[in-house]
Amino acid sequence: MRVLVIEDDRKVASFIQTGLQQEGYAVDALHDGNSAGDQAGAVDYDAVVLDLMLPGRSGFQVLRDIRARKPSLPVLILTAKDSLDERVAGLDAGADDYMAKPFALAELSARLRALLRRGAPRESVL
Repeated sequence: MRVLVIEDDRKVASFIQTGLQQEGYAVDALHDGNSAGDQAGAVDYDAVVLDLMLPGRSGFQVLRDIRARKPSLPVLILTAKDSLDERVAGLDAGADDYMAKPFALAELSARLRALLRRGAPRESVL
């Protein structure tokens, strides 16, 4: 399984990347929103972990890019924005799941497994 982590905090991204790799995932990490939508659309990822507060383009803009190219690619938002309104906005914008920081890697991993179990159909790159 291949996962794209889009997280501007390099320490957090490295923590997620290392933890998921130890569970057998192939993990790529990006640290800004500028090329994230293109990367997610061009590479055959099984899931995306997406921060909302990114330099360049916001996580919401990246999510719109992903949904335009790969509507069924599972996207889990992982962000410090944790109010009810922000969680609802993230899910309504097209995210499949939403987690607030701080977070436990075990829970992130379990949520990814749950998303991947749904068996979303693979899509061809446009």
